[in-house]
Amino acid sequence: MGGSVGSAVETTKTADLNRVAPVAVRMLGPLTVTCGDIPIALPASRKVRGLFAYLALAPHAVTRSHLCELLWDVPNDPRGELRWSLSKIRRLVGEAGRIRTDNDTISLDLTGCHVDALQLDGMAAQGVPLEPLTTLCRMADGFAGEFLDGLELDRSPAFNAWLVAQRRRFRGLQTQVLEHLVDHLEDIEAGRYLERWVALCPLDERVHGRLLRMLARQQRVQEGKDHLDAVIRLFDAEGLDSAPLREVWRQAIVQPPRAAPTQAVVAADAPAPAAAPSHGSIAVMPFADESGTPRIRGGVADALVHDVITRLAKLRSLFVISQGSTFALHERNVPPDEAGRLLNVDYVVSGSIRRSTGHLTVQVELAEVRTGRIVWADILSHSIDDAFLVLDEIGNRIVATVASEIEAVERNRAILKPPNSLDAWEAHHRGLWHMYRFNKQDNDAAQRFFTQALTIDPTFARAYAGLSFTHFQNAFQGWAERRPQVDHALRAAGQGLMIDDRDPAAHWAMGRALWLHGNFEQTLRELETSVDLSPNFAQGHYTLGFVHSQAGDPEIAIAAADQSRRLSPYDPLLFGMLGSRAMALIRLGRFEEAAVAGMTAASRPNAHAHIAAIAALALSFAGRLGEARDYLAGIRATLPGYGVGHFLSAMQLGPDDQALFREAARRIGMDDSP
Repeated sequence: MGGSVGSAVETTKTADLNRVAPVAVRMLGPLTVTCGDIPIALPASRKVRGLFAYLALAPHAVTRSHLCELLWDVPNDPRGELRWSLSKIRRLVGEAGRIRTDNDTISLDLTGCHVDALQLDGMAAQGVPLEPLTTLCRMADGFAGEFLDGLELDRSPAFNAWLVAQRRRFRGLQTQVLEHLVDHLEDIEAGRYLERWVALCPLDERVHGRLLRMLARQQRVQEGKDHLDAVIRLFDAEGLDSAPLREVWRQAIVQPPRAAPTQAVVAADAPAPAAAPSHGSIAVMPFADESGTPRIRGGVADALVHDVITRLAKLRSLFVISQGSTFALHERNVPPDEAGRLLNVDYVVSGSIRRSTGHLTVQVELAEVRTGRIVWADILSHSIDDAFLVLDEIGNRIVATVASEIEAVERNRAILKPPNSLDAWEAHHRGLWHMYRFNKQDNDAAQRFFTQALTIDPTFARAYAGLSFTHFQNAFQGWAERRPQVDHALRAAGQGLMIDDRDPAAHWAMGRALWLHGNFEQTLRELETSVDLSPNFAQGHYTLGFVHSQAGDPEIAIAAADQSRRLSPYDPLLFGMLGSRAMALIRLGRFEEAAVAGMTAASRPNAHAHIAAIAALALSFAGRLGEARDYLAGIRATLPGYGVGHFLSAMQLGPDDQALFREAARRIGMDDSP
């Protein structure tokens, strides 16, 4: 626990979820300890209770000095008070728990107890959907409020900071359990968990909407009206808009009642009901200005946030909350995690800036609202030679990283879910997961998932872009007959453009498809439109570099490839960015640089055979023939017939460049018959 006490505790001492322990400790609500059904009297000292809870959740032993700093505001004898407090804890847990001391460290072993907070942590580590509903019901029935409700300590700011962080984390975990139960139980059983969810998150619009719909389905109209009136008064008092909930109630009562869901237990291969379209959403909160000067509305911090919001919106991959909403919540001192729940978004960005003489430092973090998990955090520091250029560079980095990190999270989440349970957003990201693996089997799977996404939501332009890319790969890699795949790529890209011609990915897909078709000028127009619509769209810059590296201006190709890497340094297409750079350098005669770029590209885990061929040819141009032959041998270990003809048929080099590449291939034996 040597780090910040405000960070989430990673629990390692999880209890058996189904074991009934003789001593039970409840932390999800006011702290209670029972033996069987008999309450055990708690120590009168609130600090002893706080110390007990802190040690129970600590993942490893804690130093005595840290505990003294955490809980005691410079007493006469902090270590004496600590010893006294530990003696009280020994009496509290009896033989079911054990305090362990080792030199200057202390730990609390509660493996003989049932601790609800540790149980919830263990469940979260395994994943809520993996637990049986009966287990989750027992767990949720024990929720009695906020974590350690009412245990704030006077003159203990470090402990209170830890407590606030834990409450935020456990509130997110409790909400996951309750929402899962509401989704999978019939109304008659789900009702009590909706009530608990409302009590836990009274300002969450989602839970009130679900409760109102349930009351309407059960024809409990007066109860619904009373609940809506109460929520309207609550939202008005908090300055929140209750109009969406009024509309939910209006629609709910005009629809005929329908049967309650009965899919609590569904066979693994049974078709799931069509999921409603869902798209990722994000709020960017105003950044705090920690420069020591009064905050100025419209100052540097606000300008950066406005820029990030605008650029994220231009990417068209996420639903972005307007600046007016996030600034209004910030002015009411609503913290970012709570603002995320109030705005009903999936992710929230927050941060701070600090200015010093000639220097600007920006701390930024991206968090998942439902779980409170920090997805990405960084400190960006720049000298201020030109304030506007610095803000532009920092904004670029934030926007590109936020977009790529969210895409990675969503891809990885989607791959863990049963295919028949995916909504359009999830099916799209499942498709991306397969698409970026760059082999025929995964490309076919990606095509199926993009098609699934479009079946659910025919207006999903990004899914059409993904579908077009799978057909592009079939043609480019030679996995299927080229002509039909080119036509399919063009058709899918065109459908995406018809749906949203402001989406940079739609123009990117069309540009790639036109390149396959040999329409160089039209290709450039589409790709340039893509980056004009969103200067932060890394794959648009990369594809401009890809096209120019073969038949256009190699200097432009290098600049575009480098810009794409600055925007997205961990992009799944990083091998292509580096490969394009290598091709352009070869055309400029800078062979040693080309070899370095080519080998770096080929070292990426998802690099395909054409990328390894770029490395081999670049090394041949550089005179490093032994290394070049090693790369060729690696290609032919999986593709025995691979030769320069395969490479040149995929690329679109001019006649003179083709002759140069054939000569480099001849020197290392990369002919068309090994």
